[in-house]
Amino acid sequence: MPAKILVVDDDAAIRRLLRTTLIRADYTVVEAEDARGALRQAAVEHPGAILLDLGLPDRDGLAIIPQLRAHGDLVILVVSARDAVDEKVTALDLGADDFVTKPFDTEELLARLRVALRHRGSSETTQKIVRRGDLSIDLDRRIVCRHGEELHLTRKEHEVLGVLARHIGRVVTHERILAACWGAEEDPRVEYLRIVIRNLRQKLESPGPVGSVIANELGVGYRLRSDL
Repeated sequence: MPAKILVVDDDAAIRRLLRTTLIRADYTVVEAEDARGALRQAAVEHPGAILLDLGLPDRDGLAIIPQLRAHGDLVILVVSARDAVDEKVTALDLGADDFVTKPFDTEELLARLRVALRHRGSSETTQKIVRRGDLSIDLDRRIVCRHGEELHLTRKEHEVLGVLARHIGRVVTHERILAACWGAEEDPRVEYLRIVIRNLRQKLESPGPVGSVIANELGVGYRLRSDL
């Protein structure tokens, strides 16, 4: 059954655009124009995903993310004109699955939504082997292959790639990666992570204009792309 999507935005034009886009993609759509309506619709309609604007007229959208999350294993995709790094990180920390900044490309938004829905019900993929294009990542055996040939990765590169692969297609914050791979006792710094990401890109990416395997969400974190 197609997922039911709750669109929460006080701008009628944005709701209309999202409704048209989602219906064309075979989703069922319900709407709300403020936080109160969003909470009511989430309780009554039981949507599979919520596209949530943060600039709502009655409450800040960030404030209702935990309440929306309490309705179960639904997807929360923030769609907002706010582009401050701290707000993006806060949204993710509060329970949002991803964010898209306005103005947005509708095809990118649909792709982000599809990825999040595939992983609904778990913050991490339960797959033992993650495949993305010509890459194969065996999470249990810590074996990474490109075009069938095993790549040599350092221990730290395996750890960072493992975190990204378990959340493929979704942004993982710097803080979350550092905590998982370095731990508080090692005084982790973003500079260490950037070095590992740079080395991973050199090893994972094939020559040619394919685009980066690991996308940078500026100031927020990284995502292992699922669209290539």
